[in-house]
Amino acid sequence: MTTTAPAAANPVRAVSATEATQATDPIERLAALLIAFLETGTPPDGLFHPDVFCDLTVPQWRLQARGVPGLVALRRGGHPVPGAVPRHRLDRTGTGFLLEVEESWEQGGQRWYCRELLRADVRGGAVARISVYCTGDWDAEQQRRHRTEVTLLEP
Repeated sequence: MTTTAPAAANPVRAVSATEATQATDPIERLAALLIAFLETGTPPDGLFHPDVFCDLTVPQWRLQARGVPGLVALRRGGHPVPGAVPRHRLDRTGTGFLLEVEESWEQGGQRWYCRELLRADVRGGAVARISVYCTGDWDAEQQRRHRTEVTLLEP
C-alpha cells in the first residue's frame, strides 16, 4: 500500500480492496476498508465508529452527517452506484490518516471521475471522524476538456 513517501519517489498505485484488507497494520486496514466503502457504498464491519461524524466539502457546498446511517446516506446521495478507486495514497497523522483517492464510476450512460482527500481520525480502532474534500464530479465532457487542455506531469 502506498504510504508516506513523496509521489515522485513512490508513485500512487492501485491496490485491490481484497489485497489491502489483509493488511495487519491497523491504519492500512482501515484505509483499505475505507476504499472498499468508496467502491461499494456499503461500509465494511469495523470501519466506522457508531457515532462517526462526516464533514463533506464539495465545490461550492458543505454537507455533514453523524452516525453510520447518515454517513452512508450522504455517500449514496452523491455516488449512488458502485465504482472503482484506481489510485490512492495513504499518509499517517497523529490521530489517524490522510487518504488521497481518485474515483471513477458509470452512471447515466457515461463515465464519471473525481479526486478526493479524506482526513480520518481514529478512535477505538475505527474511524470516528472523517473530513472529505472533493474536487467535484467530472462528467465525460469535463474529462475530455481536461485531457485536451492540460498535460499532467504525473498520473
